[in-house]
Amino acid sequence: MTDLSALMAEAKVWPAVEAQRLLQRFPEKPARPVLFETGYGPSGLPHIGTFGEVFRTTMVRRAFERLSGWPTRLVCFSDDMDGLRKVPENLPDRERIAVHLQKPLTDIPDPFGEATSYGHHMNGRLKRFLDAFGFEYEFMSATECYRSGVFDATLLKVLERHEAIRDVVLPILGAERRATYSPILPISPKTGRVLQVPLDETHPERGTVVFTDEDGKQEEVPVTGGHCKLQWRADWALRWAALDVDYEMYGKDLIDTVKISAPICRVLGGKPPEGFAYELFLDEVGKKISKSIGNGLTVDEWLTYGPKSSLALFMFQAPKKAKRLFFDVIPKTVDDYETFLAKVPQQTELERVNNPTWHIHEGSPPAGDLPVSYTMLLNLASVAGTDDPAVLWGFIRAYAPAASAERFPRLDELVRLACAYYRDFVAPAKAYRAPTAQERAAMDELLAYLRGVAPDTSGDDLQNEVYEIGKRHGFEPLRNWFKALYEVLLGQSEGPRMGSFFRLYGVANSAALVEKALAGELAAA
Repeated sequence: MTDLSALMAEAKVWPAVEAQRLLQRFPEKPARPVLFETGYGPSGLPHIGTFGEVFRTTMVRRAFERLSGWPTRLVCFSDDMDGLRKVPENLPDRERIAVHLQKPLTDIPDPFGEATSYGHHMNGRLKRFLDAFGFEYEFMSATECYRSGVFDATLLKVLERHEAIRDVVLPILGAERRATYSPILPISPKTGRVLQVPLDETHPERGTVVFTDEDGKQEEVPVTGGHCKLQWRADWALRWAALDVDYEMYGKDLIDTVKISAPICRVLGGKPPEGFAYELFLDEVGKKISKSIGNGLTVDEWLTYGPKSSLALFMFQAPKKAKRLFFDVIPKTVDDYETFLAKVPQQTELERVNNPTWHIHEGSPPAGDLPVSYTMLLNLASVAGTDDPAVLWGFIRAYAPAASAERFPRLDELVRLACAYYRDFVAPAKAYRAPTAQERAAMDELLAYLRGVAPDTSGDDLQNEVYEIGKRHGFEPLRNWFKALYEVLLGQSEGPRMGSFFRLYGVANSAALVEKALAGELAAA
């Protein structure tokens, strides 16, 4: 074992734990690269959950490489031969697409008019945003695998073992569906639609099936060469067996599907991959995000307000916990990333391997030395009432004279992103209020303190005095005092560590702010 391999074997962070589990699959080093796979249903636009699956799988892949020293591959597989069941709500020209329902996605015109088909357009979108993040992967298309012969040998096994596969699936089906179920879905040679019809005959000896087409006439077609595809549960098992997949993640909603696909894979002579069921992302009202509805954040929307590193951390953290995925999670995630990054220099080697930023940055996280947090920048923009990065930099340089965009390019990016977030989310929601009598008395004392304190007083000293003022004026619990400062001075229900904020904004500016609040100017505005 190398030193890194030993660390990875001891680490408790979830990608390392998954890598340790995957290593147990192999009694000895395999003759081929270990194969990781992610699946993509291109019936709708790729969303942030699609990115998350590829990112998380990559984290396990890299941990496994460090643990084992073995070569690996990552295949991003597109189910682009699936029949389109409904037209997603966020597509243009929906009426033109609706006439092609049940056809393979690669046989439907591109609604955007850019690619050779609907499926090819969605595949292109997937590859573009994966490429933008630098993922190392191989793209595979179901259409190409079915039509080029990649799946032919395994499809013939499906035909040969048709009844054994039915026996796996039938117990979970209702009586009516049991009577008609077949894992093999013929594609009508007349309409081009993927048909869920009973098979009249199966002929393993000549590799064909017989079915009644939509016009009522019998047809006989090969199961190979793209004339048929498999129903979803069997299709997944086909892929595992044909490609020798070793590891695949899937959403919690597919756990029951895995329970059926795994024994089908064994019927076909394959070994089901090691699996990892992750929790689903929820939208702002707690509903599962869906590419057909388009109710989740896109990658581009996240990157309008937060850096790539924050998106990576959001995906990395607690994959088995359902998380609300909306714009308001971005600021905290950005600051959480910087907190993890700042810990790296003081950590032991093992602690670093357990730090999310170590995995996000392939074992080489950048220096974490930003003088101002993202949340503080938002509050600064809020008080200054500006979305101009130059104005924020003026305050930053006064607070930290050595700071500059050239020295801190990551901070410069955060300033720009914070200005965009302030403009689109903070400014429209600002709502100042007047202080109560108790709050006014405390703020009068705070104003007197700020007027008399030295301009270079530390944030810690300022914070301690704010704390003591709240105690002296009987706020119970004390958080009510800080909540009052946020609502009266900042026009929001949550806010920063006030001492640090006063130091950044400037003691004189902070005193002027309190004075305006006491005069009623902020609430009136």
